[in-house]
Amino acid sequence: MYKKLIIGIIAFLSLNTAIAQQKTKPANAKKTKNKTATTKRKSSVNAANKTTTILNQEYTTASGLKYRVTELGTGKQVSVGDKVTVHYTGKLTNGTKFDSSKDRNQPFIFKVGEGRVIKGWDEGLALLKIGDKATFVIPPAIGYGEQDMGQIPPNSTLVFDIEVLDAVTPTATVKPVPYDVKGKDTITTSSGLRYIKVADGNGVRAENGKVVDVHYTGYLLNGKQFDSSIERGEPISFPLGNGMVIKGWEEGIALMKTGDKFRLIIPSDIAYGPSGRGSVIPPDATLIFDVELVNVK
Repeated sequence: MYKKLIIGIIAFLSLNTAIAQQKTKPANAKKTKNKTATTKRKSSVNAANKTTTILNQEYTTASGLKYRVTELGTGKQVSVGDKVTVHYTGKLTNGTKFDSSKDRNQPFIFKVGEGRVIKGWDEGLALLKIGDKATFVIPPAIGYGEQDMGQIPPNSTLVFDIEVLDAVTPTATVKPVPYDVKGKDTITTSSGLRYIKVADGNGVRAENGKVVDVHYTGYLLNGKQFDSSIERGEPISFPLGNGMVIKGWEEGIALMKTGDKFRLIIPSDIAYGPSGRGSVIPPDATLIFDVELVNVK
């Protein structure tokens, strides 16, 4: 759960199947002429939105997302609900790089339109096709906003170079079952994170700098499920310690080794705080995650 880039990375972390994602139609977008006169322009039709994308022309959507397709692919149009595989490099506007899937040689996989990534990613990916390369300029309102993401300061405009490697429409999903935690001890850390060890693994311990694969299901305190990698049939992968997921995840996953199953109970100040997440995670919400550390690499 990239917090939302990813990340929402992650991040973002960085995490949501029930989250309503408002699509911004580029038919209403404001076009800005590309200043590079020497670039030979090509175009392709965005079938989903019935608009023509011109190579190297910058577009601005109603949300403030700026995007420019730098290489036109020939694959299918990405749709909301598709599981996409992308390579990306993320930078601040001063050129400082804060994350890159290419540096890890590990493409990022997520489902479009479910709030697993920042809003700018969910919106932007739905404008592309398989094989497209594009640059997104994402304002704070559809990025991480006022959240401090470590290498990403509050209220940062983000620049992402994106390549769409694949997009697959998922088949039928498996329904996750909440962990049975009756009679198990709850441990509280100094940050307020509470965790319950549900099952012991005997594998490699998670460490900062390592890429971890995690299966998870997220719930509100009222028991409502808002996201699950189980339903997608694909664990989330992210580099631990890079601020790509919420702080409660960074802390909780670092306590685990492969094969461990934990329940994490995360207070809002180390989750999504007063901003919440979309229409399903309200402001100042305490979140419950059933997590399994699948792999460390």
